[in-house]
Amino acid sequence: MAKIEVFTKFLCPYCSRAKALLDRKGAAYQEIDVTMDRAGFDAMVARAGGARTVPQIFIDGQHIGGSDDMAALDARGGLDPLLGLA
Repeated sequence: MAKIEVFTKFLCPYCSRAKALLDRKGAAYQEIDVTMDRAGFDAMVARAGGARTVPQIFIDGQHIGGSDDMAALDARGGLDPLLGLA
């Protein structure tokens, strides 16, 4: 199974949506809450090419983007292969 990292903040509806999609796929992921973690937030921004919104999702180190990006990837049939489900 792929290594999935999801950077989130407290009460973020987009974060909840992204995690729900991964849950439906049965994919295990590491949630990294950056609500009160400035160093973690800065690390996320650096890894995400300057993106400052949450969630920011990485699969096996590859930056996927946010919730809408992951949903679009899934709609195109590209998420399952990255998750090792295809």
